[in-house]
Amino acid sequence: MHNLSSGMPIYQSLAKSIAEKISSGEWPTGTVLPSETALAAEWRVSVGTMRRALSELTSEGLLARRRKTGTVVTGRPPRQNLRFYFQYFRLHGRDGTLQNSLTKVLHAVGRPATPAEATKLAIEVGGAVIEIHRLRIVKGRRVMHETLVIAAGLVPGIDLAPEAIPERLYSALWEVWGQKIAAIREEISAEVATPEDCRLLDLAPPAAVLVISEIAYDEQARPLLLNCHRANTAQDVYINEIQ
Repeated sequence: MHNLSSGMPIYQSLAKSIAEKISSGEWPTGTVLPSETALAAEWRVSVGTMRRALSELTSEGLLARRRKTGTVVTGRPPRQNLRFYFQYFRLHGRDGTLQNSLTKVLHAVGRPATPAEATKLAIEVGGAVIEIHRLRIVKGRRVMHETLVIAAGLVPGIDLAPEAIPERLYSALWEVWGQKIAAIREEISAEVATPEDCRLLDLAPPAAVLVISEIAYDEQARPLLLNCHRANTAQDVYINEIQ
């Protein structure tokens, strides 16, 4: 029996659970899914609910329906859907394949907001924020480190022990604190690697890193958080597909 997330419609929670099977590699590209009836029995939901979940994943491009074959995992996830944005690692393999990453929290602290952060988050200069610095590891390679900043008032009671920080932090913002991200604005640039970049990403200077600076907004277009990703793309790529 599978556990479905609370706080969202059953079909959406079901779609998320199925997508996790795909992202984990349990259902790799080319996998032909069991029938809707069999899947519904496995997850203990109605056939109609299962059909709706599969239809959502199909419309988003993660699954495809093929005559004489059935529903197949495409291996081609949507790039602009926020649910998949939260679920998958940002960088892909050079061949465009999805990658799973391990997340290591380097530190999580409370501190005053800088003037630049306060402007972007629409809070007072010196207002309380939470900073979380994480390292992302793919197949033993240190690929990216990222610094996330969020107003402390949006995550009351957050445990700042590194082991307590949720790995899928964006999803946890909604599921734990009720902060729903509705849009993300990115700025992408290339920069010379800093000494910290070289140390964390095993780079030999001089080197360059890909920098993705983002602001996440809620449904009222209010800024929720800042995140700056700094990545070594020697073996990885950033893919943005617009449909």
